[in-house]
Amino acid sequence: MRIREGLFLHKIGDECIIMQDGSSNVDFSNILNLNPTAAYLWATIGNQEFDAASVTKMMTEHYEVTEEKARLDAERFIKKLKEAGVICDL
Repeated sequence: MRIREGLFLHKIGDECIIMQDGSSNVDFSNILNLNPTAAYLWATIGNQEFDAASVTKMMTEHYEVTEEKARLDAERFIKKLKEAGVICDL
């Protein structure tokens, strides 16, 4: 899967949000607020293809977390992104 094109991470004060690039009408009711871990993952994923295994690896390399906990968090992160409609399957 991959992050849908036209979405960007913006940092406003201490908040990290995902918005459209602004080249079209922006729907401000559909802004995603990310916690620091989700913002790190979003920025690290960038334009790459990813899956639960690669997100798990990113988490275990960056945080002191067990692989089991990282896998569960990675699956939850991906599920939330799918629900928000910001990723697409290849």
